[in-house]
Amino acid sequence: MPTKGTRIGPYEVLGPLGAGGMGEVWRAHDARLGRDVAIKTLPALLAREPELLGRLRREARLLASLRHPGITTIYGLEEIEGQGYLVLECVEGPTLAERLEEGPLPIDEALEVCRQVAAAIEAAHKSGVIHRDLKPSNVKLAPGGEVKVLDFGIGKAMVRRDASVTLTVDATRTGAIVGTASYMSPEQALGEAVDRRTDIWSFGCVLFECLSGSRTFDGQGFAVTVGLLTVVSCVEHVPPPAKGAS
Repeated sequence: MPTKGTRIGPYEVLGPLGAGGMGEVWRAHDARLGRDVAIKTLPALLAREPELLGRLRREARLLASLRHPGITTIYGLEEIEGQGYLVLECVEGPTLAERLEEGPLPIDEALEVCRQVAAAIEAAHKSGVIHRDLKPSNVKLAPGGEVKVLDFGIGKAMVRRDASVTLTVDATRTGAIVGTASYMSPEQALGEAVDRRTDIWSFGCVLFECLSGSRTFDGQGFAVTVGLLTVVSCVEHVPPPAKGAS
């Protein structure tokens, strides 16, 4: 795993930028072009899992297919001794999640931030890609008011079947639940096939949090949140009462 001073191809690692359950991000310097980059890799315990390395490669291809100023740019993919490293644009500034720790955003700021998020997600959808993990910690507030959507690690290309666009929830196991519970649509939380509307649901949760400072769904743990979403899903599918029924 990278440490300060490690070289990954032509890049010299400067230090950690962040980490999550499925990835670690490091700041590195590209001396050839005189710029810093962000390098994303799998956590040490998962780095050599073929399935997850394949997911990293898919993320690289998805990002390479996207062209929008509100989506972080990919510079390349390095594979060294069986480990994969995404080389990404290094976006300065706090995440939206860090900003929300200070409280809700003023209405004008919230609308501008979410306008840019919506534009980025719409561009991804037009390119046939669903994000599936849109949340404040995957949104960066860059200097100058620019907003960037990050981390397409569980994103997936959409496929067309009979004029409808759908998506299998997991790239390798249909029905597996991936995403972040508090921002998942009911169908995603239930492990069902989803389409671009799952991102629209997540976007609504982000907008609500920007305006209120609180999560739309904030159950005590994953199971409670999924339970709430299951109830919502069931209510959505309850047929209206028959005419004349009491």
